[in-house]
Amino acid sequence: MRSDRARLQDILAAIDRIEQETRSGKAQFLNDAKTQIWVLYHLQTIGEASRSLSTEFRVRHDDPTWAKAIGLRNILVHHYFEIDADIIWEIVERDLPPFRALVEACLTAF
Repeated sequence: MRSDRARLQDILAAIDRIEQETRSGKAQFLNDAKTQIWVLYHLQTIGEASRSLSTEFRVRHDDPTWAKAIGLRNILVHHYFEIDADIIWEIVERDLPPFRALVEACLTAF
């Protein structure tokens, strides 16, 4: 089983990849299905890595963001016909930067 530290590094790597692929902005994201799929895949990775963090870790680092990441992963996997690209863009723009800060703080605490 992978360590919590490795899972956190997985999350950071996925955030890095999303940020790299969405540098061109919202219009490019909304008009490029491949970019959308790329982002969705990495958001799923973030959710799966968050789900795989140990219970002890999530108790020590109690934050609703873990549950939100897991919930988003579940929506992306099970309700893919309901995915709204504008909402995904909002998540990328609004939610990923503070999530990165949380993950980096957790890694620093190790």
